[in-house]
Amino acid sequence: MRAIVIAEPNRFSLEEVPDPVPGPRDVLVRVEAVGICGTDIHVLDGEFAPTRFPIIPGHETSGIVEGVGERVVEVGIGDRVSVDPTLTCGECAYCSVGRSNLCEHWNGTGVARTNGSTAELMVAPVRNVHRLPDHVDLALAALIEPLSCVIHGYDLLPRRMGEHYLVYGAGTMGLIMAQLAPRAGSASVTLADRNPDRLDVAREVGIERVVLNPDEADHEGGWDVVIDCTGVVAAIEDGLRRVRRGGVFQQFGVAPADATAAFSPFGIYNDEVTVVGSMAVLNSYARAVEMFAAGALNARSMVSHAYTLADYGEALEAFRSGAGRKLQIRPQLTESLRLL
Repeated sequence: MRAIVIAEPNRFSLEEVPDPVPGPRDVLVRVEAVGICGTDIHVLDGEFAPTRFPIIPGHETSGIVEGVGERVVEVGIGDRVSVDPTLTCGECAYCSVGRSNLCEHWNGTGVARTNGSTAELMVAPVRNVHRLPDHVDLALAALIEPLSCVIHGYDLLPRRMGEHYLVYGAGTMGLIMAQLAPRAGSASVTLADRNPDRLDVAREVGIERVVLNPDEADHEGGWDVVIDCTGVVAAIEDGLRRVRRGGVFQQFGVAPADATAAFSPFGIYNDEVTVVGSMAVLNSYARAVEMFAAGALNARSMVSHAYTLADYGEALEAFRSGAGRKLQIRPQLTESLRLL
């Protein structure tokens, strides 16, 4: 099969590699679509600590079952599926207390040690493969993985109905976070991004309050919940100072492993600000499938480009420049497409 292989930081190529072979409880998936996200860039740049090279990237995956192991009965050949990339040991101290996303041997398909889905085929354990309802657009269903991460983020927030949210970053994660806020009980959600084009996208998917700078929102007293979806230190530092007394700051965006941010410990103490992280997925993938099928996202307005495997480098350049909306690789395509 053809696959993108990252041999070492900042060096990738399109290669012919052996087809993956499913084990007894594995599923072979013909990849329909794989989204490009910020974590992929951190992997390529050598900034994501768990990554071991060489690796096939890609972890936001939808496709069709091509084959199954001899002990797989849950799905069959031809099923349309979404693939959860999270792999855990199930035995360590964290897994044993229900915190498997913090697994001591955590492994993420396409980002840590196991090959991902920027390829024509991939293999995943059957427990990670979720069948999709017939009405779901298969290519757009690659958005289910980031949706599952956002759902876990909301699981961690000490939410109350009627609170006001500020979200930094109108990329894929920020757009999903803001779209889900009303369903999570927010009275309002404000989305901030310094890229005017991204704010236009936010409006199109239904987010009414969008600003280039939170100062424009003039939200007296701060916000009850502030969520960073950028991983950018300047945004994190700005967001921490905008939390209302007694409010919550969530670090959702992925920053480089060695990044540091300045904040006021006295302010955290005196204002009783809760600071919470959110790492990947925890028992939220199946719910993400249900939410996606129920139309929780304006998914069609979020995906702007579909690239071939051969155009992976072009797709990365577009992502780094902030061009387009959600960018996907569709390994079965022979020609790249602009969808919006």
